Amino acid sequence: MASRLGELFEDAVLKEKIKKKLPFLFNIAELESSRAGKVGMEVGSLRERILIALLIYKFREANVEKELPITSPELDIRLFGSPVSIKTITGVSGVKVIWTVDAKKAREFYENYEPSCDVLLAQIKWEMQQTEIARGKHPGGLFLIPVEVQQRVLQELGKDNYLKLPKVGTNPRGVEISKEGVVRWLTDKETKSLPIVWTRVSITYDPYKRWVDYWKDD
Repeated sequence: MASRLGELFEDAVLKEKIKKKLPFLFNIAELESSRAGKVGMEVGSLRERILIALLIYKFREANVEKELPITSPELDIRLFGSPVSIKTITGVSGVKVIWTVDAKKAREFYENYEPSCDVLLAQIKWEMQQTEIARGKHPGGLFLIPVEVQQRVLQELGKDNYLKLPKVGTNPRGVEISKEGVVRWLTDKETKSLPIVWTRVSITYDPYKRWVDYWKDD
């Protein structure tokens, strides 16, 4: 599976297109999801669609299975029949693997968890200074974390350090891969990466315009 997703990181022309377009499209996703200057949680779904559209563009729609039953919390699509999980994070943080307000369900997931999908992950670091990059700080980008890497990191850290359960007495929002687990994902020698400089450009964008245009149509 990783060999097909890996083509995103080997196609020189496509890599340049991704580096140019992904910041622009993710910026639009934030504008689409914002209200009173605050970005809403729905931005994650829009970013996911942008990355799925990239896979459709690269591999053709017939090879990207999108309409899947919710049987695995990790599974977002199948590419050439193989499962793929699509994640996005801003900065360095944990990665949610299951969203649930049920503490018992979160605990059951934790007890039974084993990595099951390659992960295509976008790490966003808006407006990182070139001087920071010159000093060796990674700007973020697009990463392919094979399931074998996830399994190895899980074994090295142990489940207690790899998975993070919601704190008792708080409003539970699910289970996530710990920040340390994600750092190890991104720095593993078998992880593929495409560094991206996340620069915002000035965009005049009205999230309501296309819906108004639909109302105008007969």
